[in-house]
Amino acid sequence: MNASDDKTLRLLFPQWQGGNNPPYHLGAQLLSWLAPEHNGPVAEVAVTVPSDEPLLIEQGIRGRSALLRQMHSARAIIDEHAPDRIVILGGDCLVDLAPFAYLNERYGGDLAVLWVDAHPDVLTPRDFPNAHAMVLGNLLGEGDADFAGAVRRPLKPANVMYAGLMDTLPMETALIERLGLQHASPAQLAHSSEPVLQWFRATGARHLAIHLDLDVLDPNGFRSLLFANPQAPAGAFDGVAQGRMPISHVVRLLSDIAGVADVVGIGIVEHLPWDALALKNMLARLPLLGSGV
Repeated sequence: MNASDDKTLRLLFPQWQGGNNPPYHLGAQLLSWLAPEHNGPVAEVAVTVPSDEPLLIEQGIRGRSALLRQMHSARAIIDEHAPDRIVILGGDCLVDLAPFAYLNERYGGDLAVLWVDAHPDVLTPRDFPNAHAMVLGNLLGEGDADFAGAVRRPLKPANVMYAGLMDTLPMETALIERLGLQHASPAQLAHSSEPVLQWFRATGARHLAIHLDLDVLDPNGFRSLLFANPQAPAGAFDGVAQGRMPISHVVRLLSDIAGVADVVGIGIVEHLPWDALALKNMLARLPLLGSGV
């Protein structure tokens, strides 16, 4: 389906609280600017602008109240437009919760989801306070009651597959095994998309939503990622799985799956444009431009 179709909603969702990382706000705006022109409806979810105020942990989730408010706002926008397809430009991973929940309802449970991500996003507030690491669990009906409760029709576990998944934590591994979620590593997808194509055919689903977390990419080839933060101290990400897929492999994978599936949603998330942010801050301090004299 061409992106000019007036039933394709492009949703800008510059949420940052789910990852407790203000640069996600700028990252989403830059994604919107960089994306190809769209002739259909465009909407933006109102998000509290980052400030120096720390986010409070509420019921185990950092920034919970703001995240719930923004999630419900996103759903209200989507319901107003009643689209057939949605493009989400985020923001942290949690931005895909309301759109993917809507799409599974819209297609009567006939939705498969390809989760292109180095991480499984199935943690709970008992494990970690940042909600962007919980979103797929919520879509499967797991985790915090208010976030999971917003998913009126949870995804079928058989209809979910990870692409590019790296090493998982014990609690993540336990849930993946309990639900039988399929996964393929970067190495398994290096030369062929067949593991994903076989999974999709086996689901029997016609419709597909794609979650593309940019941290699935190898930070040696793409630098606008959490792990490429030039201000991070040495060893800051030791023990944290980092993506290993080159852009060319991701493009090939998504092109191949689009050849056999009706792609009705794609969310692109976790864009952290460190160089653009540094330049923006520098420009604000220069003579005739910002606070410089």
